[in-house]
Amino acid sequence: MTDFDLVVRGDRVLIDGTWKRAAVGVKDGIVARIGPRHAEWSATQTVSLATDEVLIPGVVDTHVHVNEPGRTHWEGFATATRAAAAGGVTTIIDMPLNSIPPTTTVAALDAKRAAAAENAAVDVGFWGGAIPASLGALEPLHDAGVFGFKAFLSPSGVDEFPHLSAAQLRAALAETARFGGMVIVHAEDPARLERYAGSRYYEDFVASRPDASETSAIATIISALRATGGRAHILHLSSAAALNQIRGAKAEGLQLTVETCPHYLTFDADHIPDGATEFKCCPPVRDEDNREALWGALVDGTIDFVASDHSPATAELKVGADGDFGRAWGGISGLQVMLAAVTSGAATRGIPLETALSWLTSKPAAFVGLEDKGTIREGARGDVVAFAPGRAWTVDAADLQHRNKVSAFDGRTLTGQVTRTWVGGAQVHPAVPDAPLAGRLIARPALAVQGAAAVDQP
Repeated sequence: MTDFDLVVRGDRVLIDGTWKRAAVGVKDGIVARIGPRHAEWSATQTVSLATDEVLIPGVVDTHVHVNEPGRTHWEGFATATRAAAAGGVTTIIDMPLNSIPPTTTVAALDAKRAAAAENAAVDVGFWGGAIPASLGALEPLHDAGVFGFKAFLSPSGVDEFPHLSAAQLRAALAETARFGGMVIVHAEDPARLERYAGSRYYEDFVASRPDASETSAIATIISALRATGGRAHILHLSSAAALNQIRGAKAEGLQLTVETCPHYLTFDADHIPDGATEFKCCPPVRDEDNREALWGALVDGTIDFVASDHSPATAELKVGADGDFGRAWGGISGLQVMLAAVTSGAATRGIPLETALSWLTSKPAAFVGLEDKGTIREGARGDVVAFAPGRAWTVDAADLQHRNKVSAFDGRTLTGQVTRTWVGGAQVHPAVPDAPLAGRLIARPALAVQGAAAVDQP
């Protein structure tokens, strides 16, 4: 008999926000013991980290568009979760679009779960959707285990997921407040978006989606929170012009949280070439001063955490429009590179590694109530990552694991490389030949967690 399924020994293990020399023993998917680095334990797999490697909690990415079923040629659970594992992400929460059908009914959620069940290399949870037709009927999806409800205040880009008016957003927040739910919002005001016929000039695209589109939408959200007492989350914040509004709402005690994304923290408008539609996303990447203000807002806590908003499409849709930003699909594939992009950016700004990691691990885990994730402690899930924070590498989109090999990060040199990823103590990157997939289907923590053949309590 061995003591553990996995033991990882390292000189720098992130425990309670500090680096410690330690050994971590995982048994039956759980961190069963943390002890001295040279503890005399036996295990099925024992790994001693190299001197330049650290052991960190698995990343929790709460904003991933997997698109299966219905648009699996854009992305699917098999490819998305392999990309996640390669990037140190051990948990993803899937968005309710751009799959067909969108996750706006329990039947659609069941279809999502069926698609994911046989293909998940990492743990997968699901958001529901709030569209005009689903208002008044959100509670059954909540009871079925979704983590909350995605809503758009501007057109989503797909006909099957229409956006909400300001009045409908208020109704959604009032409805979810009654059963303790949450609405997560794409915050752009369609009345503030400029008429845009399309062009190859990136500056034209940015001008069509000005800061005012975000600040106006966020004002609508804040007003609705005051009126309803609901809980809202602002997705993919791009505009630093909204930060003071957000600070005021938080100081007021409103239930408001905010995320930003690695592309907003990495790129700036002045260095995006005309015709480079791989950089198109909505809201757009803005200027350098804006980017630095977003970093500052992460440091001071105005922005709560970072999520990838991994939103892939086929290469034809993304870069096949002859450089026309009006016709290209808007979305950036960043799931596999998020950890390295954020820690690289933090290092150049003198932000401690452990601080940057909290925006990717413990804080998003707390946001969705997954108290046993995003941390290395006894009793937590054995989701851990061996990471070499000082190793530089250059992103080659052709080598990324997601289905369509297009990425705004292609050719970017990042510092920080994932060397191994374990989910529940099982190695998922590099993949072990013929090993069963380690990913589980997860629900809101009050509900059960589904494995392939059984249901376990979290």
